[in-house]
Amino acid sequence: MYNAKAVIFGILIFVGLCASPFWASFIGRDYKSTDIVLPKNEKNCIEDADFMRSQHMRLLNEWRDEALRNENRVYTALDGKKWVISLQNTCLKCHNSYEDFCQKCHVANSVYPYCWTCHIIPKGGK
Repeated sequence: MYNAKAVIFGILIFVGLCASPFWASFIGRDYKSTDIVLPKNEKNCIEDADFMRSQHMRLLNEWRDEALRNENRVYTALDGKKWVISLQNTCLKCHNSYEDFCQKCHVANSVYPYCWTCHIIPKGGK
């Protein structure tokens, strides 16, 4: 090959450009840098903070299934406390600002849930 060095250099540049989104995800912001505004009584959440960060969407999907399909409106937390299964009346009582809590974290993590196709977006703090 007459242009072997140029071809190899071109392939390396191409592979680097194609892999750059994967590298950028390691450099990007994490959930702690989203500047979300936590409620004042965050210790009184349904589950602990680590569980809610990683499992809240799974929990909400289970709540939907339990409430709508199985007619069960009570959730028992890991600590034994019972909660009413309701996004509007349980979660949004404390997390009542969509812009300061939900939206900041979801946009920062490139997640676009479909919750608000049925539920009303909270307008702000009380």
